[in-house]
Amino acid sequence: MFLGCIADDLTGATDLALMLAREGLRTVQANGLPTDDLALDGVDAVVVALKSRTIPAAEAVEQSIAAADRLRALGAERLFFKYCSTFDSTDEGNIGPVADALLDRLGARFTIACPAFPANGRTIEHGLLYVNGTLLAESSMKDHPLTPMRDSDLVAVLGRQTARKVGLVDIADVGRGAEAIRAVFAREEGEGKAYAIVDAVRDEDLRAIGAASADLPLITGGSGVAMGLPAAWREAGLIAELFEPAARLDAPAGRRIILAGSCSTATRGQVAAAREAGVPDFKVDPRAIASGAIAAEDVVNWVVSQKPDGLAMVWSSAEPEEVKAAQAELGREAAGALVEGLLGEVASALADRGFTRFVVAGGETSGAVVQALKVDAFAIGPEIDPGVPWTRSVGGRPLALALKSGNFGAPDFFLKAWEKLA
Repeated sequence: MFLGCIADDLTGATDLALMLAREGLRTVQANGLPTDDLALDGVDAVVVALKSRTIPAAEAVEQSIAAADRLRALGAERLFFKYCSTFDSTDEGNIGPVADALLDRLGARFTIACPAFPANGRTIEHGLLYVNGTLLAESSMKDHPLTPMRDSDLVAVLGRQTARKVGLVDIADVGRGAEAIRAVFAREEGEGKAYAIVDAVRDEDLRAIGAASADLPLITGGSGVAMGLPAAWREAGLIAELFEPAARLDAPAGRRIILAGSCSTATRGQVAAAREAGVPDFKVDPRAIASGAIAAEDVVNWVVSQKPDGLAMVWSSAEPEEVKAAQAELGREAAGALVEGLLGEVASALADRGFTRFVVAGGETSGAVVQALKVDAFAIGPEIDPGVPWTRSVGGRPLALALKSGNFGAPDFFLKAWEKLA
């Protein structure tokens, strides 16, 4: 293994694993620290999925360092710290504290921070992060229930999370290619800066950034910045060969289900599109779960009663006003935990009843579902939409899983995902 990756949530890990696989690295994703029996023969990259984005910073650091030590023990020569393309965090962290700790662990002085992913509408220009052409602080992320993003200036955002100096590689330098970018890296490091936010508005920018970053022991960013790394490492002789990813996933036979826990704008649109297409649906509300009006058994019985060869959807996606009302009544974290717990129970019960194909929306929801299904690792399959692949469980019960970040995917994602299964 050459590359070890640490992701702060499950769908972010899958997003990065897809990018690496798409660009030619043999990639396996582990949910938590890789187990001793995880087969790594012929594997180029291992992505460890943590659930550390919104936990206390000290705990995030502890978990991330444990993952880094495990990956290095398995032979990783480079580390990648993956966070969301919208830089989801608070002024206390967790991006800065984890990156600081990883730099210290490696004895490194400098790295980059680049969450850009133009294919999903995330671009950085003059240090400002845009979401589909709108400044981050003016996008729907400003109302995120756990990590509301009210500042678009990534130099300032990261600067509040670390005592180290933060610099910038401006789009003008990025546009001049890898050599120019490396020259700015050297200048920023020479000025005592430990981090450089790197602008990117096109895939070509990401490939140039990857080439410029190939020698860095630690890289931090979204999955987009990994786009140029495999080719750069291959050219440098660090990776023996690159491979072509499969166009379809050989999925286990069985029934299928959509579980949508995210309340993001993209997921709400996907839920609406599925309902408009006539997909049978069951809405769950955290207040109904808390009162006992809805239990996992009720949802499971409804799903099982649908046509065996058809598609059904269980969803909790709500408008911001409805989310705030539920949080006010139940508590911010408790409201989400109730939904995640119920959908995890539903997924486990459905798997016992012959469901093998799951589309899951939302990072926290995906984590709860994967934990409930006891999936320790999976292989990466074909891309459905930018940042979202099908995966197949490794070991244990055979399952096909599409784990979608709440913000990712086209409006028809829930409808078209199944076309990638063989």
